Amino acid sequence: MNYYGAKELAESFRTVRKNTIQIAEEIPEDKYGFKAADDVRTVEKLLTHIALATRFPYQIHAVEKRTSMEGFNFMSLVQEMITEEAKPRTKAEVIALLRTEGEKWDGFLAGLSEDFLGHVISMPPGGNPPQRVRFEMILSAKEHEMHHRAQLMLIERMLGIVPHLTRQMQERMAQMSEQQTR
Repeated sequence: MNYYGAKELAESFRTVRKNTIQIAEEIPEDKYGFKAADDVRTVEKLLTHIALATRFPYQIHAVEKRTSMEGFNFMSLVQEMITEEAKPRTKAEVIALLRTEGEKWDGFLAGLSEDFLGHVISMPPGGNPPQRVRFEMILSAKEHEMHHRAQLMLIERMLGIVPHLTRQMQERMAQMSEQQTR
């Protein structure tokens, strides 16, 4: 019995992307050049990186439908991503990119079969582990976005913005507290 399939994968990714877009919308455009430290991406580049990150698994799983990673030109795709990420974008362009890339990825996810998600993918020689299940590889795209979204939430704090998820939790706690005092 499978408790988590393509439908749940797509739905959870949509939730993650929706929250990322809300953060992108709440950070003022004049703060898109903000860097938390000298050697990290600006807000604009971090959001662009998030938007583009699903292109890597999309190429592997949707375009090439690989069963082995041996011979995959990882560095070529990385260079394409670096070049695309380097392009300057306005806040509106970044948000549009988050939406279009997100819709492309979650549309792909929603149509996957359990059989496809269960494929075992061979890693290149010396890979650790030597094989991975496609589901795990696909799920890592959401994990990657959540990693960077946590960075964005800390950046929001640095900019004096209370993240929307924190505000929502505070509102729920206040409502529960109010109900208990009645």
